[in-house]
Amino acid sequence: MTKIAFIYPGQGSQTVGMGETFLSDERSRNFFDEADKALGMKLSTLMLEGPSEELTLTYNAQPALLTVSAMITERLAREGIVPSYTAGHSLGEYSALVASGVMKFENAVEIVHKRGLFMNEAVPAGEGTMAAILGMDAKELEEVTNQATDSVGVVQLANLNSPGQIVISGTKAGVEEACRLAKENGAKRAIPLDVSGPFHSELMRPASQDLSEVLSKAFLMNANVPVVANVTGETETNAAQIQDLLVRQLYSPVLWEQSVRKMIELGVTVFVEIGPGKVLSGLVKKIDRSVTVFPVNDVESCEKVIEELKK
Repeated sequence: MTKIAFIYPGQGSQTVGMGETFLSDERSRNFFDEADKALGMKLSTLMLEGPSEELTLTYNAQPALLTVSAMITERLAREGIVPSYTAGHSLGEYSALVASGVMKFENAVEIVHKRGLFMNEAVPAGEGTMAAILGMDAKELEEVTNQATDSVGVVQLANLNSPGQIVISGTKAGVEEACRLAKENGAKRAIPLDVSGPFHSELMRPASQDLSEVLSKAFLMNANVPVVANVTGETETNAAQIQDLLVRQLYSPVLWEQSVRKMIELGVTVFVEIGPGKVLSGLVKKIDRSVTVFPVNDVESCEKVIEELKK
């Protein structure tokens, strides 16, 4: 029997017009209405009309991505397409938790909006950044980041995405120094990322304290579909454990390659990427070319995957 994993993208995948093709369907449209109501703002207008600069702001992009991902998940579930496992990259983990029944959608929208605000406040814009390092293994790169941290400023491994692609995060000076040292030590490329902060680094600890307070008041349920967590790369179902991992996730590396390998080890042969873009689909293929990957981001791709998986 085919085992399916639903995987969800994080920040950077948002785009003006996301989800628009689903809005002729009333049940899909309800997700936009619920998000607007939960946040007390016209998030739906921002998603559909922009401007892009405003949609990209951390505290807008996070609930926007969650809304589209939850909407598409419901559309697939209606057709009997359900996962054996879920996982999400960074923010995408919250979409996975909604799909796995840990959080209700309207609560998750509020939580990720606040998460975005806390992340935005933790480090003033311009003081922290991230960069993708290509062609270097994790152990070698960790030596480089430790060296840069000791000499210039905090920088650490943030996203272990796929073989040969690792993102680092930290102070602007620390990341720049680590990029220089990485290239000196054999990295193929060091690419600065256009992000608003040093996500998944120690600099996010202040935000994690605020997030912990919000999550302690949220009603989280045990997962009815196992979630593969960013922080551990292992399956999790216990609500209390998931809550703790969500707090740690803000300042810990995203173990994406390990998470994908775990799902494959558990028998997953089909990955459905739910939400704007195709970034995770590309990463999964770099990790293991033998699996099948479907990106679902509009009605056409949604209907195609329903047709394929119902065969």
